[in-house]
Amino acid sequence: MNAVDSGRPEVGNAGGLRAGHLPRLLPARIWGGPASLAEHLARHGRPPAIGRDARWRAEVIAEVDRSGLAGRGGAGFPTARKLHAVASGRDVPVVIANGTEGEPASAKDKVLLAREPHLVLDGAALAAEMVAARQAIVVVHDAVREMVDEAAAERRRARLDWVKIKVMTAASGFVAGEASALVNWVGRGIPLPTAVPPRVSERGLRGHPTLVQNVETLAHLALIARHGARWFRSLGTPAEPGSMLITVIGAVRRPGVYEVEIGRAVGEALEVAGGPAAPLGALLIGGYFGTWADPATAGPLPLSAAGLRAIGGSPGAGLIAALPADACGLAEAAQVARYLAAESAGQCGPCVFGLDSIAGELEALAAGRRFGVTRLRRWLGQADGRGACHHPDGAVHMVRSALEVFGAEIDRHARGWCRGTRPPGVLPVPPRRAP
Repeated sequence: MNAVDSGRPEVGNAGGLRAGHLPRLLPARIWGGPASLAEHLARHGRPPAIGRDARWRAEVIAEVDRSGLAGRGGAGFPTARKLHAVASGRDVPVVIANGTEGEPASAKDKVLLAREPHLVLDGAALAAEMVAARQAIVVVHDAVREMVDEAAAERRRARLDWVKIKVMTAASGFVAGEASALVNWVGRGIPLPTAVPPRVSERGLRGHPTLVQNVETLAHLALIARHGARWFRSLGTPAEPGSMLITVIGAVRRPGVYEVEIGRAVGEALEVAGGPAAPLGALLIGGYFGTWADPATAGPLPLSAAGLRAIGGSPGAGLIAALPADACGLAEAAQVARYLAAESAGQCGPCVFGLDSIAGELEALAAGRRFGVTRLRRWLGQADGRGACHHPDGAVHMVRSALEVFGAEIDRHARGWCRGTRPPGVLPVPPRRAP
């Protein structure tokens, strides 16, 4: 990523941000390293001390509920419901901040941690206080570990937090960010998802109720604790309030990470990134579990769960990939499908064998070797909903949407013609990991 933009900066006095304006999460300054603790406190003020008072903890959770904050990691689950579930447990809870960001094309969490680590650590510590946990474990991508470590050390020297904060490096791999896989990584050093029930909020790390929250969600939580639900709702839609970080890649003039208001049109989000740098053939919205869409259809739609429902999509991991018209969408989708098949945790037959077969059939369609759409659709139905985690479901969703958007391309490929003049690679795919 070569740019970070937060929209038009409208920052109020020290310790306060103006309602209804951006940026919220990212600083007004474009360049530079992570904000120091002194810079952070000058901009946001000290986080409120929730302490051990049960009534005050319940009131802060109620304020989060009124804010309407939902998870920014992909699933969009209401944050207050998670907080309440963990706080209601019979054992001492644990908080895990999820900064794994295994989505290959996404950089939003890494940028947030690299630029504003203290806002995330504020949120992790406050969440721990809200549920009466004694420890917050912050699991981050290796690329930002050093910066987060230094921020945590600054806070210890300043005796800022009531709870202990521990920083860990995330496991590699796409599935490693799934909640139960993350709990298993922290507890046993094995990033494998487990079937539910029980949910990790009921019995997670070493049997304790465990709150797993995406780092961007925790950064929003830190601001809500300072400024309240009404301030948070001054952006976004009534059903989906607030702002969100998005990663925009592909054929745009300024690929990068941007903070946008929820409900802004998809086409306007592309304009924030400088607009298309070439004619567009398709958009992938939501990440590698996301939805392929025609740009003309998706452009006017609100970037929200409700707005994208018309195309069967959601904001997901906050990714918009702009595929240029001279790239082969089938080949790009097949490459992602092969990557997702290789990222299986290896625990379920429909995932291990189903995704491999699905990727192979999509590769064959992209190569024009045979015409197996009916068989591919049957395999998609057989894999959907049958895994211990949602990995096969997300892969199936992406492939299904590719069949819809690139249906005409399948016919052309079968006749030996492809509009793509560039090799696949608009969507980044990491090298295969050693078994």
